[in-house]
Amino acid sequence: MPIEDKKLARIFQRAKLFSRKDITSHSEAAAEKDLTLYDYLIANDLASESELDQAIAKSLKVKYINLSIQKIPEKVVELLPEVVAKRNKAIAFKRDTEGLHIAISDPENQEFINNFEKRIDDSLVVYFANESAISKKITDVYHTKNEEFTDLIDSIIDGDKVTVQAEDLPIIKIVDKLLELSYLNKASDIHIEPFEKRTVIRFRIDGLLHDIVVIPIALHDLIVTRIKIMARLRTDEHRAAQDGKLRFKHNDISVDVRVSLVPVVYGEKAVMRLLYERTKQYEIEKLGYRKQDLAKIKRNIKRPWGMILSAGPTGSGKTTTLYSVIKKLNKREVNISTIEDPVEYDMEGVNQIQVNKKSGLTFSAGLRSIVRQDPDIIMVGEIRDKETAKIAINSAMTGHLVLSTIHTNDSATTLPRLIEMGVQPFLIASTINLVIAQRLVRKICLKCKKQVTLNKEMAELAEQDLSKELVTKYKLTDSKTKIYTGEGCEACQQTGYNGRVGIFEVFEMSDPIKKLLMNKANATEIEQQAITEGMITMIEDGVIKVLAGETSLEELLRVVQE
Repeated sequence: MPIEDKKLARIFQRAKLFSRKDITSHSEAAAEKDLTLYDYLIANDLASESELDQAIAKSLKVKYINLSIQKIPEKVVELLPEVVAKRNKAIAFKRDTEGLHIAISDPENQEFINNFEKRIDDSLVVYFANESAISKKITDVYHTKNEEFTDLIDSIIDGDKVTVQAEDLPIIKIVDKLLELSYLNKASDIHIEPFEKRTVIRFRIDGLLHDIVVIPIALHDLIVTRIKIMARLRTDEHRAAQDGKLRFKHNDISVDVRVSLVPVVYGEKAVMRLLYERTKQYEIEKLGYRKQDLAKIKRNIKRPWGMILSAGPTGSGKTTTLYSVIKKLNKREVNISTIEDPVEYDMEGVNQIQVNKKSGLTFSAGLRSIVRQDPDIIMVGEIRDKETAKIAINSAMTGHLVLSTIHTNDSATTLPRLIEMGVQPFLIASTINLVIAQRLVRKICLKCKKQVTLNKEMAELAEQDLSKELVTKYKLTDSKTKIYTGEGCEACQQTGYNGRVGIFEVFEMSDPIKKLLMNKANATEIEQQAITEGMITMIEDGVIKVLAGETSLEELLRVVQE
């Protein structure tokens, strides 16, 4: 948000740049000419940018920076995606022992500052710079310029007429550029949204949506048609939702993209989720399980029947866990079938079925068909309703090993959740073998990892966010306790982190837990019994990983708070 003229007037008057009478006169003149007070003073040579900027910085109690003389290292530029920089009128320009130095036109934008500080896990040193100085520097240092879209659009728009088809090179270039830009900006999703007179393209970066470019509505159908062609969807279908998948390459990196199309008032809205090929390379031994938990998993995936569930919220790595289990089980002598929505990663030797609601191929219908295909192992993408839950349970009872995901906060809550779906407790007790609940935390960069002493501030945060039992057991208030942090280096783009690892709780069904379940015990009672039998919670697993130097205490507490 730009600083309001009334506030600027007070700032310049307090800085003794102008008298009260003069600043009132200048404010009125600026309003008459439809200029901001700042722009009016500069345009009429009544003050220099430097004088005004320093007065603003002093008033806001931040430092002033002249960006025009700053040479910004590329590794620092990359810490702040271009679209985030443009939206918040901010730019990172230096990193040292004080933290990351950023210039911003609105130092009171605490939401952006707090979110950015949390994401990079470092202190921010905030400076003031005016919007035009920041915009000019952004143009100078970022290599992916949205102007390329404008140039492409101008080449294919003649007045109000479109001169190309979806298969023509200019449209192909626009879609390719869109995918490339999303990858460079570390976007997780691309939204292409049609309105009455324009189409807005937005990227989701670090959980927030950012406007990227506005294009003429005349191009919308051509771009969507090109996406349909790439995703092998019906180009003549405009009134029904469609789901598909495409793949593109950036340099030598392959990126899978999940495509979703739905009809809205002014056309078809497209949302594309970027999925990275590296997920297919994960092996269960490398996901971060303790030896005891890994032994439980390996023991249970060898069982010929029963059910294994992966639990957690969206984005917690559930699908990765299931794929790593399937990779372990994928042998020529077994028949593995999956029903997924969508099929996120292709696996050779596995029969993967894509849910298609339009044709009636739902999770439950697909699961019924799979059972008649003589499978040994079945994976159901998600148990989300009563019908799917019952068929999956029945399949697990009749000689099949069934794998699936479920949205619950922890492992013990999974059992009451199935009861809520209408599954009888005795069926749950006799079929569930294992529940793996999980979250993801960032790993400390190995190249800049260092050991530090637990300070008072971190000890207080641990006491605030963790249970008293954990704090006492692992001495998280003891100044002698050693933890680890990443200082930041070129390998991790100065963040101190590189990659992610799971924190887990692996719940194994036992006779005492079966008795509790039959007596309709609640999740707390079930969890306490599992802990008595040796299970550790996700948070405790996280603390163990903190003390082992796999992640930082700050990162664990961030995940706990979420």
